[in-house]
Amino acid sequence: MKRASLLLLATAPFALFAASPAFAEAQPAATMETATTTAAAAKGPAMWKVADADTTIYLFGTVHVLPKELEWYDATIATALEGSDILVTEIPMDAQSEAAMQQLTMTKGMLPSGTTLRSLLTPEQAAQYTAVLTKLGAPAEAFDPVKPWLAGLTFSLLPLMQQGYDPNSGVEKVLLGKVGDKPKGALETAEFQIGIFDGMTQDAQVAFMMEAANGMDKAKPMLDRMVAEWAEGDPDQLAEVMNEGMDDPKVAEALLYNRNANWAEWIDTRLDQPGTVFIAVGAGHLAGAKSVQDFLAQKGIKVSRVK
Repeated sequence: MKRASLLLLATAPFALFAASPAFAEAQPAATMETATTTAAAAKGPAMWKVADADTTIYLFGTVHVLPKELEWYDATIATALEGSDILVTEIPMDAQSEAAMQQLTMTKGMLPSGTTLRSLLTPEQAAQYTAVLTKLGAPAEAFDPVKPWLAGLTFSLLPLMQQGYDPNSGVEKVLLGKVGDKPKGALETAEFQIGIFDGMTQDAQVAFMMEAANGMDKAKPMLDRMVAEWAEGDPDQLAEVMNEGMDDPKVAEALLYNRNANWAEWIDTRLDQPGTVFIAVGAGHLAGAKSVQDFLAQKGIKVSRVK
């Protein structure tokens, strides 16, 4: 699971977890640093199109947390979004859905009464875990009530939030702000996405959490690289960066490939209905082998890059 937690930023909108009570309570006071990336002279993120006689579907890859100062929304994206009948994201992202997501996260993310997170750790893991919390300035019991997967998601976000990355600057948030009252749709449910994590075995959850905790110092440099390739419009290089962390086939299947296949099926079905659709999903789903485009090609559906 080496660095798999960072890949979530290009595969699932887990920035929503930033609003969870566990995150709020564990975040120590800190001076926010300005996030910097090598994308200053970026060409702009990539976009694709699928079309038939009466239907057009745009595919736009996103990153779910970004530095506030990064400019990426350009005329080509605006034209596609404004000309679309509906904006489709991975899960519903209106205010009501986000509140429900956060509540569901905390309901699913709680350990049974009488069990603490620290009780699930080996002595070696416990020592590493305690050292991380000490470094954060958080009490040792900060995450005792929550399951390891929820703690792992928090550890993945924490260093990024402290160094200038912001969920409110994430691509989906910006797009939702642009479309106003335009209809919105979703490819998945919050229950499904949380189930990806909650369905992991206890050992896998602990491994995920420890990987996130021990990799906190490497989180921002790796995301900087991912954002730079995304903003440059280079999905092949983005895939290479992602592959550095995706060394567990089961994780790749759960986070990427199975979902990509499902979304290709959704797009195939949607082509039967006239109209224009703007789909915004984590950029990792539109990069590398077994991408959404690859599964569409297997169905004989042509995908054209338009940006």
